Amino acid sequence: MRWDNLNVEHGRAADTALFGADAVTTRTFDTPEFRGITFHEVRARSVLNRVPGASRMPFEWTVNPYRGCSHACVYCFARKTHGYLDLDTGIGFDTQIVVKVNAPEVLRRQLGSGHWHGDHVAMGTNVDCYQRAEGRYRLMPGIISALTEHANPFSILTKGTLILRDLDLLVRAARVTDVGISVSVGFLDPALWRTVEPGTPAPERRLDVVRTLGEHGIGCGVLMAPVIPFLSDHPEQLRTTVKAIADAGATSVTPLVLHLRPGAREWFTAWLGEHHPHLVRRYERMYAGGSYAPTWYQRRITRQVHELAREYGIGPTRAGAARRIRPAGPAPRPEPTQLTLM
Repeated sequence: MRWDNLNVEHGRAADTALFGADAVTTRTFDTPEFRGITFHEVRARSVLNRVPGASRMPFEWTVNPYRGCSHACVYCFARKTHGYLDLDTGIGFDTQIVVKVNAPEVLRRQLGSGHWHGDHVAMGTNVDCYQRAEGRYRLMPGIISALTEHANPFSILTKGTLILRDLDLLVRAARVTDVGISVSVGFLDPALWRTVEPGTPAPERRLDVVRTLGEHGIGCGVLMAPVIPFLSDHPEQLRTTVKAIADAGATSVTPLVLHLRPGAREWFTAWLGEHHPHLVRRYERMYAGGSYAPTWYQRRITRQVHELAREYGIGPTRAGAARRIRPAGPAPRPEPTQLTLM
């Protein structure tokens, strides 16, 4: 595997590897939740990743403690990144997980560097930082704590219910900085979920996360993603999903139509041919222009979801905004050690 292909530009030459092959330890665990999964433990040299300027993302920096994802979502756009390591973008993406075991320590060091200016850090934007591996490696508590110590704003997007384990840490972080939490729920159909997102918690369990966060004073938005053409886009399906999101107490709902980038496109097409072969030709026509569904279709779905959101008393989130989590009671003055700004 081409571990040396992972380069960093922040603070050093572009050909400096994030980690080398001699820093990789490969492990397997013979337990039901990890059977068939291989973990490649690496000691990273950097964990703050600058988002390319041409990206459509509304943030500039990310932290990704894992590569590969046991959620095994067949449409995941991040599948292509496994190819950079000479790993398979299909089943290999689902079962070969790279773990940056020293991510919290490296992040703490980078946040304390004079080169860092406290920009917003997004997590869960590549693969889920609360996938099953997090239950064993427990990297997120250290990452959240490091960001809190430096009062650094951050956001988390997840399909994982494990985020509730860190509820107290999130509330503590919100007392000193802006924190945004979003949960991804694209549809409720149980048959579709079991085949297209086989490694994720059920959609209803994810909505329980939204509900629980709200009960603890933490506002949580829902990214309604993906809306899958011809499978989850019927008006009644959209209504059912938006109503459930509203009933869970979500602060916002933002729809995102399925996009199929190289790597994900091939894997999704194979899945479609197995489970819904009658739709293959329709998808070929819909995505003939590239990775994204036609603009008219995206606008139609967005309009329908926004109309339903208004009907049920919720609305879209302003792009790029980090929602402020507010504790239920008065926020105590932070300890001096929580505010290491320099």
